[in-house]
Amino acid sequence: QVQPVESGGGLVQAGGSLRLSCAASGRTFREYAMGWFRQAPGKEREFVAAVSSGGGSTKYADSVKGRFTISRDNAKNTVHLQMNRLKPEDTAVYYCAASQSIPVVTTLNGYEYWGQGTQVTVSS
Repeated sequence: QVQPVESGGGLVQAGGSLRLSCAASGRTFREYAMGWFRQAPGKEREFVAAVSSGGGSTKYADSVKGRFTISRDNAKNTVHLQMNRLKPEDTAVYYCAASQSIPVVTTLNGYEYWGQGTQVTVSS
């Protein structure tokens, strides 16, 4: 199993950039697809982006496509989410999660292990 731990959140102005990181313990990290989800106040947790275990396949929510990029480094057991051209509506707690599903899935119940989340706040 893996235990994701997120970092890199913070406060940024609209139009700015942030890079989130997720470090996952466990020797089997490379066997898991990894995903990012987010939850804004009063809203349900939603899918943001995901990358396959080998890094060759990615998926994005329409709302972030072209602005966010997910990547992973299996040698370092890390996954990143580069967020550019941030908008106030991107404000949320961002969660990293691990999935054994093949192919990559975008649903919450497809992910077995979750981090505690990191806050991203985009000011207008």
